[in-house]
Amino acid sequence: MCRYTVQVFILNLRSIKKKNNMRNVTKISFFTLVGLSDHPLTMNGLLVLFLLIYLMTLITNLLIFFLVLTDYNLHNPMYFFLANLAFLDMSYSSVTAPRMLFDLVTKRRSISIPACISQAFFYISFACSEIFLLSVMSYDRYIAICHPLHYKLMMSWRVCTRMASLVWGAGCSVSLVHTLLLLRLSFCRTTSIHSFFCDLPHLYQITCTDPFINIMVLFLLSGSLFLGFFLLTFLPYVFIFSTILRIRSKTGKRKAFSTCTSHLTVVSIFYGSLLFIYFVPSSSNMVNLNKLSTVITALINPLLNPLIYSLRNKDLMEALMRSYYHLKLIQAS
Repeated sequence: MCRYTVQVFILNLRSIKKKNNMRNVTKISFFTLVGLSDHPLTMNGLLVLFLLIYLMTLITNLLIFFLVLTDYNLHNPMYFFLANLAFLDMSYSSVTAPRMLFDLVTKRRSISIPACISQAFFYISFACSEIFLLSVMSYDRYIAICHPLHYKLMMSWRVCTRMASLVWGAGCSVSLVHTLLLLRLSFCRTTSIHSFFCDLPHLYQITCTDPFINIMVLFLLSGSLFLGFFLLTFLPYVFIFSTILRIRSKTGKRKAFSTCTSHLTVVSIFYGSLLFIYFVPSSSNMVNLNKLSTVITALINPLLNPLIYSLRNKDLMEALMRSYYHLKLIQAS
């Protein structure tokens, strides 16, 4: 969602200035998703690759969600938000991957306008929710390291559930604004969308209605959200690192670093991919590179998040071993 900032605004100014004649034009009822490739052998390879990625994304995120839900030792705010992130990554990936896999199998690639707008709604909603959630997780690490004596009071279960509700509600609200504005657009030009899923910039490029209002709202809302939550996500780590450097014990420093490095890695990859897309111009010469960056953001990141947390988190690995031995005991009995 926040990836569509100044670049989208500038790149669409030319098309906005041209007024489209709506008379004697046949409106369309479906779009064609161009996808990533037209070569049959390449499409079969992409089908296998993305199917494996999607299945691994579901399995790893479901495993983290299950461990946090069932293991009492993981019933604390940090893992509560991690479970929300796992569920969010599953949902985020499920918006685009199944449709893309279906198109690769059937070779149809057509999608109705209502289905396209629905896909854009959920994609924006989950993307914004992840941005908000990463900011909340940064705040949780800030309280845990900088104010450990007040952690239980400041991050009570009541506070955590309210934060999680605000995250999901805010993401849905921002997406609803853009979706309602999409309903004012008519589509009567080309039906081709140069991507494997429906996205706001692609829809603005093929509309025959002046999208100036949509782009202005997107520019102002996305720019303010991106800048604001970028600061809210990374600013706490300035205080976190300054607090860690004052710890005299090497063991204490190592333990403090281990509680936030996984989250900082996930945040860096997430914002890095958004910034990469932001700096890549959406010109005809950069179409393939833009497609690759979109694949990384929509499909690869939801898989990397659980892998980073599971490989760098001792508590999760111990919870996994306890679940494994518990299943072994059940089977033995």
